Amino acid sequence: MASEIAVINTGVANTASILAVLERAGGKPFLTTDAEVVRTAKLVVLPGVGAFGPAVEFLSSKGLMDPLHERIEKNMSTLSVCLGFQLLALSSEESPGAKGIGVLPTDVVRFPSGCSTPQQGWNRVTADPRCKILKSGFAYFSNSFCMRSTPAGWTSCETHHGIPFVSA
Repeated sequence: MASEIAVINTGVANTASILAVLERAGGKPFLTTDAEVVRTAKLVVLPGVGAFGPAVEFLSSKGLMDPLHERIEKNMSTLSVCLGFQLLALSSEESPGAKGIGVLPTDVVRFPSGCSTPQQGWNRVTADPRCKILKSGFAYFSNSFCMRSTPAGWTSCETHHGIPFVSA
C-alpha cells in the first residue's frame, strides 16, 4: 500500500514537480496547509522555490512554523527541499528580520562576492560517510544563498560552488 505524503502548499514552491516525483516513487502525495495534518502526518515534505521572507510569512500565516519545528524536534520524517531546507535555519541574509523555523542553529548566507550567483546548473553533492539515507551524486541548483556549516550531531552533504556549503 502506498504511503500518504503531506506536501505543504507553501505558495512559493514547485509543488507540481514534487507531487509528480513522489507519485512516480509510489507515494500518495497530497497538498495541505492544515497545521494539524503537518503536526501528525507520518511523512511531510516542505518544498521550496522562491524567497525566504515570503515563505516564512506564508507559513506563519497558516500557523505552520510551530508544527514544523515540533515534528523535526521529535525526529518525525520530514523532507525539506531547496528553500524548504533553508527555512529550517534561524534566519537568512536574503530577508533580514525574517526568522526561520530554527531547528538548525545556523544562518543562511549569500555566496561570497567571488562566486557567480545564482549558482545555476548541475553540481556534485558529496555525502558524509556517516549518512545512512543519502548517497553522493549530482543535483541541480539554482541558488544565491547557502548554509555554510552543519550543526553538531547532524550528518550532511557538501557541495562546492566557490566555497563548500551544506547542500543536504
